[in-house]
Amino acid sequence: MTTTAPAVNPVLRVAPAAPAEAAAYFRASLVFHADVSDVAAALAAGGDPGFVVLDSRSTESWDQGHVPGAVHLPTALIPEQAEQLLDKSVPVVTYCWGPGCNGATRAALALAELGFQVKEMLGGFEYWVREGFAFETWEGRGQRDADPLTAPVGAEDCGC
Repeated sequence: MTTTAPAVNPVLRVAPAAPAEAAAYFRASLVFHADVSDVAAALAAGGDPGFVVLDSRSTESWDQGHVPGAVHLPTALIPEQAEQLLDKSVPVVTYCWGPGCNGATRAALALAELGFQVKEMLGGFEYWVREGFAFETWEGRGQRDADPLTAPVGAEDCGC
């Protein structure tokens, strides 16, 4: 008689990490990343948020739309211009187009290698707009309704 082991579903094919390992991993993730909603809330609170937002995209992309108050510094120019535009004592939050683009990651790496404290804004400009936050273009300010797949309808925040 042949016996077969019960099938393991794809989720549990690789067992979850031990709780202490998981806590260390997720804590580290929060050290390196900021959420679009958290960045927006900190900027909307008024006063000094304690960080600067950096748009690492091209000038054409910046003109198409960017986070109000962000510093524009394309990734390729970071090595030669970052120290003139940014203060090393102020953390930097980088962003690019969206989750399908690693430009913010490359910008964060370049800044960290120069000695800056840095986080990457998850979702980038795409999710900034999709969550209904105001943005600026070369033509002026804009804002779109929040996408109900990315932000709650009729609520201040998602409760995350």
